[in-house]
Amino acid sequence: MKRIFSFFDNAYLMAAFATLSWSGNHIVGRAVAGHVPPYWLSMMRWLLPTVLLVVFCREIIRRDWPVIRSHWKSLLFLAFTGGTMFSLLQYVGLQLTSALNVSVLNSLTPVAMVAAAGLIFRDYIVPRQMIGLAISLIGVLTILSHGDWHALTQLEFNTGDVLIVFNMVLFGVYAACLRLRPDMHWLSFAFVIASISALSTMPFVAWEYQTGYRPAFDLATIGAALYVALFPGFLSVAAWNRATDLIGSNRAGPFMHLIPLYSAILASVLLGEQIGIFHVVGLALILVGVWLASGRGRAAAPEAASS
Repeated sequence: MKRIFSFFDNAYLMAAFATLSWSGNHIVGRAVAGHVPPYWLSMMRWLLPTVLLVVFCREIIRRDWPVIRSHWKSLLFLAFTGGTMFSLLQYVGLQLTSALNVSVLNSLTPVAMVAAAGLIFRDYIVPRQMIGLAISLIGVLTILSHGDWHALTQLEFNTGDVLIVFNMVLFGVYAACLRLRPDMHWLSFAFVIASISALSTMPFVAWEYQTGYRPAFDLATIGAALYVALFPGFLSVAAWNRATDLIGSNRAGPFMHLIPLYSAILASVLLGEQIGIFHVVGLALILVGVWLASGRGRAAAPEAASS
């Protein structure tokens, strides 16, 4: 028991565990592509955490309920962008592109946050940040074209890669808009995100079911559902919030860049995916852009990250 509490009090282990869980989400989503319907998997990611939070944290949620009711519009927007649409597009994208591509493109998030904050809230962007945005964009285009710049002139992009880039931009909007989050316990906020996301995903699942794309309740399906619900949907959120509580988002932020490293190892071992030169070059350009765009040499991380 003492070791468990020691682990929970180590911010760096918490941050590393959270990013490993998010990387595993990409691996699982890709591994079951074509077998588990993406909308159904997205719903399960949010449904089980909703149940767990109601069971174990209902007193905290009840205490914050007046705040939730009075700020329902901003919370609905945050849940729809950072929960519903983010997970839907992520699992659809993983049906069409590699887990490694998704993880590398995930590093675009801090730059997307800077751009979104500048466009939406008119946050001042210094020239250094503009240069960082441009360099990161070159890195993204390197990955989208798979290192073949001729593809840029022919617009021959993988649909899954394009979906993931759009999803990172969407998450950048969500992360920038976290300043709209009312003052409430992070568990109550997690409940709002999870419950709204689960409910708003259900119409997509109904459409998916009507088209004949239905889950087969075998070990692969049940295992994938349990993983995405317990790890990226619940435990990683708790671990990341614990890490940022202990050391702050700026010091926890660089751990987000462990995701491509984890994914390179896991995708190679478990999925047989091979890392290419364009992955390395693209990631290097994105990280340089993040370093410049952060303004302080460190990438800020969203307070309630979701990957």
